[in-house]
Amino acid sequence: MTPRRPSGTNWAGNVRFSARELRRPASITELQDLVAGSDRVRALGTGHSFSLLADTTGVLVSTAGLPRVTDIDRARRTVTVGGGVRYGELATRLHPAGLALPSMASLPHISVAGACATATHGSGNTAGNLATAVAAMELVTADGSLITLARDTDGEQFAGAVVSLGCLGVVTRLTLELVPAFEIAQYVCEDIAAAEVSRHFDEVFGSAYSVSVFTRWQAGRDVKVWLKHCPGAPGDPAPPPRGRSWLGGRPADGPRHPIPGLDPAAATGQLGVPGPWYERLPHFRLAFTPSSGDELQSEYLLPRAAAADTLAAAAGHGERLAPVLQVCEIRTVAADELWLSPSYRRDTVALHFTWIRDQGAVAPVLAGLERDLVPLGAGRTGGRCRASRRRPFGKCISACRISRRSPASMTRPGPSRTTSRRNSSPLPNGLVPGPARLIRRTWCAHPDVRACGGRRIGSGLGESPNVRRRRFLA
Repeated sequence: MTPRRPSGTNWAGNVRFSARELRRPASITELQDLVAGSDRVRALGTGHSFSLLADTTGVLVSTAGLPRVTDIDRARRTVTVGGGVRYGELATRLHPAGLALPSMASLPHISVAGACATATHGSGNTAGNLATAVAAMELVTADGSLITLARDTDGEQFAGAVVSLGCLGVVTRLTLELVPAFEIAQYVCEDIAAAEVSRHFDEVFGSAYSVSVFTRWQAGRDVKVWLKHCPGAPGDPAPPPRGRSWLGGRPADGPRHPIPGLDPAAATGQLGVPGPWYERLPHFRLAFTPSSGDELQSEYLLPRAAAADTLAAAAGHGERLAPVLQVCEIRTVAADELWLSPSYRRDTVALHFTWIRDQGAVAPVLAGLERDLVPLGAGRTGGRCRASRRRPFGKCISACRISRRSPASMTRPGPSRTTSRRNSSPLPNGLVPGPARLIRRTWCAHPDVRACGGRRIGSGLGESPNVRRRRFLA
Protein backbone atom coordinates (compact mmCIF):
# COMPACT_ATOMS: atom_id res chain seq x y z
CA MET A 1 0.00 0.00 0.00
CA THR A 2 1.03 3.63 -0.36
CA PRO A 3 2.85 4.88 2.77
CA ARG A 4 0.88 7.33 4.92
CA ARG A 5 1.67 9.35 7.99
CA PRO A 6 -0.75 10.53 10.68
CA SER A 7 -1.83 14.18 10.43
CA GLY A 8 0.66 16.50 12.13
CA THR A 9 3.54 14.02 12.38
CA ASN A 10 6.56 12.99 10.39
CA TRP A 11 6.64 9.81 8.30
CA ALA A 12 7.51 7.54 11.21
CA GLY A 13 5.12 9.20 13.69
CA ASN A 14 7.88 9.76 16.27
CA VAL A 15 7.83 13.57 15.80
CA ARG A 16 4.65 15.58 16.25
CA PHE A 17 4.99 18.95 14.58
CA SER A 18 4.46 22.06 16.70
CA ALA A 19 3.56 24.32 13.76
CA ARG A 20 0.56 26.53 14.33
CA GLU A 21 -0.75 25.58 10.89
CA LEU A 22 0.02 23.30 7.96
CA ARG A 23 -0.49 24.89 4.54
CA ARG A 24 -0.47 23.24 1.11
CA PRO A 25 -0.27 25.93 -1.60
CA ALA A 26 -1.44 24.87 -5.06
CA SER A 27 0.59 27.40 -7.08
CA ILE A 28 3.88 29.29 -6.96
CA THR A 29 2.01 32.58 -6.59
CA GLU A 30 0.07 31.25 -3.61
CA LEU A 31 3.34 30.04 -2.06
CA GLN A 32 4.96 33.47 -2.57
CA ASP A 33 2.07 35.24 -0.86
CA LEU A 34 2.10 32.74 1.99
CA VAL A 35 5.82 33.10 2.63
CA ALA A 36 5.80 36.88 2.39
CA GLY A 37 2.95 37.07 4.91
CA SER A 38 4.39 34.68 7.52
CA ASP A 39 6.93 35.30 10.24
CA ARG A 40 8.37 31.76 10.26
CA VAL A 41 8.14 29.12 7.56
CA ARG A 42 9.59 25.68 7.02
CA ALA A 43 9.11 23.48 4.01
CA LEU A 44 7.90 19.89 4.28
CA GLY A 45 8.37 17.25 1.60
CA THR A 46 7.26 13.67 2.25
CA GLY A 47 8.11 13.90 5.95
CA HIS A 48 10.76 11.18 5.80
CA SER A 49 12.74 12.70 8.65
CA PHE A 50 13.24 11.22 12.11
CA SER A 51 14.40 14.38 13.89
CA LEU A 52 13.03 17.87 14.57
CA LEU A 53 14.63 19.13 11.37
CA ALA A 54 11.33 20.07 9.71
CA ASP A 55 9.57 21.33 12.84
CA THR A 56 8.62 24.95 13.49
CA THR A 57 6.32 27.00 15.68
CA GLY A 58 5.35 28.98 12.60
CA VAL A 59 3.85 27.78 9.31
CA LEU A 60 4.71 24.37 7.91
CA VAL A 61 4.42 24.44 4.11
CA SER A 62 3.86 21.19 2.25
CA THR A 63 5.26 21.16 -1.27
CA ALA A 64 2.99 18.26 -2.28
CA GLY A 65 0.36 20.58 -3.75
CA LEU A 66 2.71 22.54 -6.02
CA PRO A 67 2.48 21.95 -9.80
CA ARG A 68 3.73 18.46 -10.72
CA VAL A 69 6.12 19.76 -13.34
CA THR A 70 8.22 17.23 -15.29
CA ASP A 71 9.59 19.03 -18.35
CA ILE A 72 12.02 16.74 -20.18
CA ASP A 73 14.66 18.15 -22.53
CA ARG A 74 15.92 15.17 -24.52
CA ALA A 75 18.55 17.19 -26.40
CA ARG A 76 20.21 18.43 -23.21
CA ARG A 77 19.40 15.30 -21.21
CA THR A 78 17.81 17.27 -18.40
CA VAL A 79 14.47 17.37 -16.64
CA THR A 80 12.93 20.28 -14.77
CA VAL A 81 10.80 18.91 -11.96
CA GLY A 82 8.53 20.38 -9.30
CA GLY A 83 10.01 20.25 -5.81
CA GLY A 84 7.14 18.18 -4.42
CA VAL A 85 7.40 15.42 -7.03
CA ARG A 86 8.56 12.06 -5.70
CA TYR A 87 11.39 10.14 -7.31
CA GLY A 88 9.12 7.20 -8.12
CA GLU A 89 6.76 9.48 -10.06
CA LEU A 90 9.63 11.15 -11.91
CA ALA A 91 11.21 7.84 -12.92
CA THR A 92 8.07 6.60 -14.65
CA ARG A 93 8.15 9.72 -16.84
CA LEU A 94 11.84 9.54 -17.64
CA HIS A 95 12.17 5.88 -18.62
CA PRO A 96 9.72 5.96 -21.56
CA ALA A 97 11.72 8.93 -22.87
CA GLY A 98 14.88 6.79 -22.84
CA LEU A 99 16.42 8.72 -19.95
CA ALA A 100 17.40 7.91 -16.37
CA LEU A 101 18.81 9.28 -13.15
CA PRO A 102 22.33 7.97 -12.50
CA SER A 103 21.50 7.11 -8.88
CA MET A 104 18.51 6.68 -6.57
CA ALA A 105 18.07 6.37 -2.82
CA SER A 106 16.72 3.27 -1.10
CA LEU A 107 13.19 4.69 -1.20
CA PRO A 108 11.45 6.01 -4.34
CA HIS A 109 8.81 7.56 -2.04
CA ILE A 110 10.82 10.68 -1.11
CA SER A 111 10.50 14.11 -2.75
CA VAL A 112 13.12 15.44 -5.12
CA ALA A 113 13.54 18.80 -3.34
CA GLY A 114 13.76 17.31 0.15
CA ALA A 115 16.25 14.64 -0.89
CA CYS A 116 18.54 17.12 -2.64
CA ALA A 117 18.38 19.67 0.20
CA THR A 118 19.60 17.03 2.66
CA ALA A 119 22.16 15.33 0.35
CA THR A 120 20.27 12.03 0.44
CA HIS A 121 22.21 9.33 -1.38
CA GLY A 122 22.24 5.86 -2.86
CA SER A 123 25.39 3.77 -3.05
CA GLY A 124 28.24 3.38 -5.52
CA ASN A 125 31.92 4.15 -5.81
CA THR A 126 31.23 6.63 -8.61
CA ALA A 127 27.78 7.77 -7.47
CA GLY A 128 27.51 11.13 -5.77
CA ASN A 129 24.57 12.04 -3.55
CA LEU A 130 21.31 12.92 -5.30
CA ALA A 131 22.03 16.66 -5.13
CA THR A 132 25.01 16.27 -7.48
CA ALA A 133 22.56 15.82 -10.38
CA VAL A 134 21.12 19.32 -9.83
CA ALA A 135 22.03 21.79 -12.60
CA ALA A 136 19.66 24.60 -11.57
CA MET A 137 17.16 25.40 -8.85
CA GLU A 138 14.25 27.80 -8.35
CA LEU A 139 13.17 28.89 -4.87
CA VAL A 140 10.96 31.34 -3.03
CA THR A 141 12.91 33.45 -0.51
CA ALA A 142 11.74 35.20 2.64
CA ASP A 143 10.25 38.27 0.99
CA GLY A 144 8.30 36.14 -1.48
CA SER A 145 10.75 36.66 -4.35
CA LEU A 146 11.19 33.85 -6.87
CA ILE A 147 14.87 33.40 -7.77
CA THR A 148 16.91 30.95 -9.82
CA LEU A 149 20.44 29.68 -9.26
CA ALA A 150 22.33 27.67 -11.89
CA ARG A 151 25.61 25.80 -11.80
CA ASP A 152 26.85 27.34 -15.05
CA THR A 153 26.18 30.96 -14.11
CA ASP A 154 26.20 31.19 -10.33
CA GLY A 155 29.29 29.16 -9.51
CA GLU A 156 30.10 28.90 -5.85
CA GLN A 157 26.85 30.49 -4.69
CA PHE A 158 25.10 27.59 -6.42
CA ALA A 159 27.46 25.09 -4.75
CA GLY A 160 26.54 26.60 -1.40
CA ALA A 161 22.80 26.54 -2.00
CA VAL A 162 21.89 23.10 -3.36
CA VAL A 163 22.41 21.27 -0.05
CA SER A 164 21.04 23.79 2.46
CA LEU A 165 18.43 22.05 4.65
CA GLY A 166 15.98 24.51 3.14
CA CYS A 167 17.62 27.46 4.91
CA LEU A 168 17.52 29.68 1.84
CA GLY A 169 13.86 29.28 0.96
CA VAL A 170 11.23 26.88 -0.37
CA VAL A 171 12.52 25.05 -3.45
CA THR A 172 9.86 25.02 -6.17
CA ARG A 173 11.72 23.50 -9.13
CA LEU A 174 14.97 21.67 -9.82
CA THR A 175 16.68 20.91 -13.11
CA LEU A 176 18.42 17.53 -13.00
CA GLU A 177 21.03 16.11 -15.35
CA LEU A 178 20.19 12.70 -16.82
CA VAL A 179 21.85 9.74 -18.51
CA PRO A 180 20.54 7.29 -21.13
CA ALA A 181 18.15 4.71 -19.67
CA PHE A 182 19.76 1.46 -18.57
CA GLU A 183 18.92 -1.85 -16.94
CA ILE A 184 20.04 -3.28 -13.62
CA ALA A 185 20.28 -6.92 -12.53
CA GLN A 186 20.18 -7.35 -8.76
CA TYR A 187 21.75 -10.20 -6.81
CA VAL A 188 21.93 -10.90 -3.09
CA CYS A 189 24.76 -12.84 -1.48
CA GLU A 190 24.31 -13.96 2.13
CA ASP A 191 25.95 -15.82 5.02
CA ILE A 192 29.06 -13.62 4.83
CA ALA A 193 31.15 -12.72 7.88
CA ALA A 194 31.55 -9.02 8.69
CA ALA A 195 35.30 -9.54 8.96
CA GLU A 196 35.37 -10.56 5.29
CA VAL A 197 33.69 -7.32 4.24
CA SER A 198 36.20 -5.29 6.25
CA ARG A 199 39.14 -7.27 4.91
CA HIS A 200 37.99 -6.96 1.28
CA PHE A 201 36.22 -3.59 1.50
CA ASP A 202 37.39 -2.19 -1.85
CA GLU A 203 36.68 -5.48 -3.63
CA VAL A 204 33.17 -5.69 -2.19
CA PHE A 205 32.17 -2.13 -3.04
CA GLY A 206 33.80 -2.30 -6.45
CA SER A 207 32.00 -5.50 -7.42
CA ALA A 208 28.91 -3.85 -9.00
CA TYR A 209 27.45 -0.54 -10.20
CA SER A 210 25.81 -0.11 -6.79
CA VAL A 211 26.57 -2.13 -3.65
CA SER A 212 24.89 -2.18 -0.23
CA VAL A 213 25.95 -4.31 2.72
CA PHE A 214 23.37 -5.23 5.39
CA THR A 215 24.35 -6.50 8.83
CA ARG A 216 23.17 -6.60 12.45
CA TRP A 217 26.77 -6.63 13.72
CA GLN A 218 26.39 -10.05 15.30
CA ALA A 219 28.95 -12.83 15.50
CA GLY A 220 28.93 -15.39 12.73
CA ARG A 221 27.81 -14.88 9.15
CA ASP A 222 24.95 -12.41 9.35
CA VAL A 223 25.99 -10.16 6.42
CA LYS A 224 24.02 -9.85 3.18
CA VAL A 225 25.42 -7.99 0.17
CA TRP A 226 23.09 -6.38 -2.41
CA LEU A 227 24.84 -6.24 -5.80
CA LYS A 228 23.21 -4.10 -8.50
CA HIS A 229 24.91 -4.83 -11.83
CA CYS A 230 24.53 -2.92 -15.07
CA PRO A 231 24.54 -5.73 -17.69
CA GLY A 232 26.67 -5.00 -20.73
CA ALA A 233 28.05 -1.71 -19.40
CA PRO A 234 31.79 -1.22 -20.01
CA GLY A 235 33.77 -2.11 -16.91
CA ASP A 236 30.83 -3.60 -15.01
CA PRO A 237 32.18 -6.58 -13.02
CA ALA A 238 30.76 -10.05 -13.57
CA PRO A 239 27.97 -11.07 -11.17
CA PRO A 240 28.75 -13.64 -8.45
CA PRO A 241 29.02 -17.18 -9.88
CA ARG A 242 25.88 -19.26 -9.40
CA GLY A 243 26.25 -22.10 -6.91
CA ARG A 244 29.74 -21.00 -5.83
CA SER A 245 31.04 -19.33 -2.69
CA TRP A 246 31.74 -15.59 -2.67
CA LEU A 247 33.63 -14.16 0.32
CA GLY A 248 32.73 -17.37 2.12
CA GLY A 249 29.01 -16.79 1.51
CA ARG A 250 26.57 -17.91 -1.14
CA PRO A 251 24.06 -16.42 -3.58
CA ALA A 252 20.57 -16.18 -2.09
CA ASP A 253 18.19 -18.87 -3.35
CA GLY A 254 15.17 -16.56 -3.32
CA PRO A 255 14.13 -12.93 -2.84
CA ARG A 256 15.23 -11.23 0.38
CA HIS A 257 14.07 -8.21 2.38
CA PRO A 258 16.88 -6.01 3.77
CA ILE A 259 15.50 -6.53 7.28
CA PRO A 260 15.76 -10.20 8.27
CA GLY A 261 12.43 -11.96 8.63
CA LEU A 262 10.27 -9.44 6.75
CA ASP A 263 8.27 -10.25 3.62
CA PRO A 264 10.44 -9.67 0.51
CA ALA A 265 7.38 -8.71 -1.56
CA ALA A 266 8.11 -5.05 -0.73
CA ALA A 267 11.68 -5.33 -2.07
CA THR A 268 12.70 -4.68 -5.67
CA GLY A 269 13.37 -7.59 -8.07
CA GLN A 270 16.35 -9.85 -7.41
CA LEU A 271 17.83 -13.20 -8.56
CA GLY A 272 19.63 -11.49 -11.45
CA VAL A 273 16.50 -10.73 -13.48
CA PRO A 274 17.24 -7.49 -15.41
CA GLY A 275 14.80 -4.61 -15.01
CA PRO A 276 14.60 -0.86 -15.57
CA TRP A 277 16.97 1.21 -13.45
CA TYR A 278 14.17 2.69 -11.33
CA GLU A 279 12.84 -0.77 -10.44
CA ARG A 280 16.23 -2.04 -9.21
CA LEU A 281 18.33 0.83 -7.81
CA PRO A 282 15.94 1.48 -4.88
CA HIS A 283 15.62 -1.32 -2.35
CA PHE A 284 11.85 -0.93 -2.07
CA ARG A 285 8.93 -0.81 -4.50
CA LEU A 286 6.95 2.43 -4.72
CA ALA A 287 3.62 0.64 -4.17
CA PHE A 288 4.66 -0.81 -0.79
CA THR A 289 5.38 0.61 2.65
CA PRO A 290 9.18 1.00 2.62
CA SER A 291 11.58 -0.60 5.11
CA SER A 292 9.69 -1.96 8.14
CA GLY A 293 7.34 1.02 8.42
CA ASP A 294 7.74 1.08 12.22
CA GLU A 295 11.21 2.35 12.98
CA LEU A 296 13.69 5.08 13.83
CA GLN A 297 16.77 5.80 11.72
CA SER A 298 20.26 7.23 12.19
CA GLU A 299 23.09 7.65 9.73
CA TYR A 300 26.78 8.46 10.09
CA LEU A 301 29.08 9.44 7.25
CA LEU A 302 32.82 8.99 7.58
CA PRO A 303 35.90 9.33 5.37
CA ARG A 304 36.22 6.26 3.20
CA ALA A 305 39.89 6.14 4.19
CA ALA A 306 38.70 5.26 7.71
CA ALA A 307 36.41 2.41 6.55
CA ALA A 308 38.30 -0.41 8.29
CA ASP A 309 38.40 1.43 11.63
CA THR A 310 34.74 2.42 11.21
CA LEU A 311 33.55 -1.15 10.70
CA ALA A 312 35.68 -2.36 13.60
CA ALA A 313 34.23 0.32 15.89
CA ALA A 314 30.65 -0.56 14.94
CA ALA A 315 31.28 -4.28 15.33
CA GLY A 316 32.53 -3.62 18.86
CA HIS A 317 29.01 -2.53 19.82
CA GLY A 318 27.35 -5.68 18.50
CA GLU A 319 26.09 -6.92 21.86
CA ARG A 320 24.52 -3.56 22.77
CA LEU A 321 23.06 -3.12 19.28
CA ALA A 322 21.28 -6.48 19.20
CA PRO A 323 18.15 -5.60 21.25
CA VAL A 324 17.39 -2.33 19.41
CA LEU A 325 18.79 -2.69 15.89
CA GLN A 326 16.69 -4.00 12.99
CA VAL A 327 19.49 -3.69 10.44
CA CYS A 328 22.49 -1.55 9.48
CA GLU A 329 23.25 -0.69 5.85
CA ILE A 330 26.77 0.20 4.71
CA ARG A 331 27.10 2.28 1.52
CA THR A 332 29.71 4.34 -0.31
CA VAL A 333 29.27 7.83 -1.80
CA ALA A 334 31.60 9.65 -4.20
CA ALA A 335 33.16 13.02 -3.39
CA ASP A 336 31.51 16.23 -4.63
CA GLU A 337 31.87 20.04 -4.54
CA LEU A 338 28.68 20.97 -2.66
CA TRP A 339 29.60 22.96 0.42
CA LEU A 340 27.34 21.31 2.96
CA SER A 341 27.51 17.82 1.52
CA PRO A 342 28.95 15.18 3.86
CA SER A 343 31.00 14.07 0.83
CA TYR A 344 32.44 17.53 0.18
CA ARG A 345 35.80 16.77 -1.45
CA ARG A 346 36.04 13.35 0.17
CA ASP A 347 34.80 9.88 -0.68
CA THR A 348 32.65 8.64 2.19
CA VAL A 349 31.38 5.46 3.77
CA ALA A 350 27.87 5.70 5.24
CA LEU A 351 26.48 3.63 8.10
CA HIS A 352 22.68 3.74 8.16
CA PHE A 353 20.97 2.25 11.22
CA THR A 354 17.31 1.18 11.27
CA TRP A 355 16.21 0.90 14.91
CA ILE A 356 13.14 -0.34 16.70
CA ARG A 357 10.71 2.48 17.46
CA ASP A 358 11.74 3.04 21.08
CA GLN A 359 13.71 6.25 21.42
CA GLY A 360 14.41 5.68 25.11
CA ALA A 361 16.08 2.34 24.42
CA VAL A 362 17.93 3.56 21.33
CA ALA A 363 19.39 6.79 22.79
CA PRO A 364 22.03 5.26 25.11
CA VAL A 365 23.16 2.89 22.37
CA LEU A 366 23.53 5.85 20.01
CA ALA A 367 25.58 7.74 22.59
CA GLY A 368 28.05 4.88 22.90
CA LEU A 369 28.26 4.46 19.16
CA GLU A 370 28.94 8.15 18.63
CA ARG A 371 31.76 8.15 21.18
CA ASP A 372 33.65 5.75 18.94
CA LEU A 373 32.61 7.05 15.51
CA VAL A 374 33.02 10.82 15.97
CA PRO A 375 36.81 10.62 16.54
CA LEU A 376 37.04 8.83 13.19
CA GLY A 377 35.41 11.79 11.43
CA ALA A 378 31.76 10.81 11.66
CA GLY A 379 29.02 13.32 11.05
CA ARG A 380 25.25 12.84 11.22
CA THR A 381 22.66 13.49 8.55
CA GLY A 382 20.07 16.12 9.35
CA GLY A 383 16.92 14.03 9.15
CA ARG A 384 18.04 11.22 11.44
CA CYS A 385 18.02 10.51 15.17
CA ARG A 386 21.13 11.42 17.15
CA ALA A 387 22.40 11.17 20.69
CA SER A 388 24.15 14.49 21.25
CA ARG A 389 23.62 18.14 20.41
CA ARG A 390 27.14 18.63 19.08
CA ARG A 391 27.04 19.79 15.48
CA PRO A 392 30.29 19.21 13.60
CA PHE A 393 30.18 21.06 10.32
CA GLY A 394 32.37 21.40 7.30
CA LYS A 395 32.25 24.15 4.70
CA CYS A 396 29.20 26.16 5.72
CA ILE A 397 26.80 28.69 4.36
CA SER A 398 27.14 31.21 7.16
CA ALA A 399 25.05 34.26 6.39
CA CYS A 400 21.63 32.68 6.09
CA ARG A 401 19.66 35.59 7.48
CA ILE A 402 16.35 35.49 5.69
CA SER A 403 14.21 38.50 6.57
CA ARG A 404 11.27 40.47 5.32
CA ARG A 405 13.27 43.52 4.34
CA SER A 406 16.38 41.91 2.87
CA PRO A 407 16.73 38.72 0.83
CA ALA A 408 18.86 35.78 1.88
CA SER A 409 22.54 36.50 2.36
CA MET A 410 25.44 34.13 2.02
CA THR A 411 29.06 34.34 3.08
CA ARG A 412 31.79 31.74 2.95
CA PRO A 413 33.68 31.18 6.20
CA GLY A 414 37.22 29.94 6.24
CA PRO A 415 38.28 26.86 8.23
CA SER A 416 37.82 28.67 11.56
CA ARG A 417 34.89 27.24 13.48
CA THR A 418 34.08 30.38 15.45
CA THR A 419 34.12 33.22 12.94
CA SER A 420 32.42 34.22 9.74
CA ARG A 421 33.40 36.87 7.24
CA ARG A 422 31.57 39.12 4.87
CA ASN A 423 31.61 38.21 1.22
CA SER A 424 32.21 41.46 -0.62
CA SER A 425 31.28 40.14 -4.05
CA PRO A 426 27.71 40.68 -5.27
CA LEU A 427 25.51 37.63 -5.25
CA PRO A 428 23.16 36.66 -8.08
CA ASN A 429 19.48 37.34 -8.45
CA GLY A 430 19.26 40.10 -5.89
CA LEU A 431 20.89 38.21 -3.01
CA VAL A 432 22.91 40.61 -0.85
CA PRO A 433 25.89 39.64 1.33
CA GLY A 434 25.76 40.14 5.08
CA PRO A 435 27.03 38.70 8.36
CA ALA A 436 25.34 35.95 10.29
CA ARG A 437 26.22 33.10 12.58
CA LEU A 438 27.33 29.80 11.15
CA ILE A 439 24.70 27.18 10.53
CA ARG A 440 25.58 24.18 12.66
CA ARG A 441 25.52 21.32 10.20
CA THR A 442 24.86 17.77 11.27
CA TRP A 443 27.83 16.31 9.48
CA CYS A 444 31.49 17.16 9.10
CA ALA A 445 33.64 17.25 5.98
CA HIS A 446 36.58 19.16 7.47
CA PRO A 447 38.99 17.77 10.10
CA ASP A 448 39.55 21.15 11.77
CA VAL A 449 35.96 21.59 12.91
CA ARG A 450 35.11 18.32 14.62
CA ALA A 451 35.36 19.91 18.05
CA CYS A 452 32.82 22.57 17.18
CA GLY A 453 29.83 22.79 19.47
CA GLY A 454 26.47 23.99 18.26
CA ARG A 455 22.87 24.68 19.08
CA ARG A 456 19.79 22.92 17.86
CA ILE A 457 19.47 23.01 14.11
CA GLY A 458 18.14 26.38 13.06
CA SER A 459 19.24 28.35 16.12
CA GLY A 460 22.41 29.49 14.36
CA LEU A 461 20.53 31.95 12.16
CA GLY A 462 21.51 35.29 13.68
CA GLU A 463 18.34 37.21 14.53
CA SER A 464 18.02 40.91 15.21
CA PRO A 465 15.25 42.20 17.51
CA ASN A 466 14.43 45.06 15.13
CA VAL A 467 14.12 42.94 11.99
CA ARG A 468 11.32 40.50 11.33
CA ARG A 469 12.96 37.17 10.52
CA ARG A 470 12.02 33.95 8.80
CA ARG A 471 13.72 30.67 9.28
CA PHE A 472 13.58 28.15 6.49
CA LEU A 473 14.63 24.62 7.30
CA ALA A 474 13.50 21.80 5.00
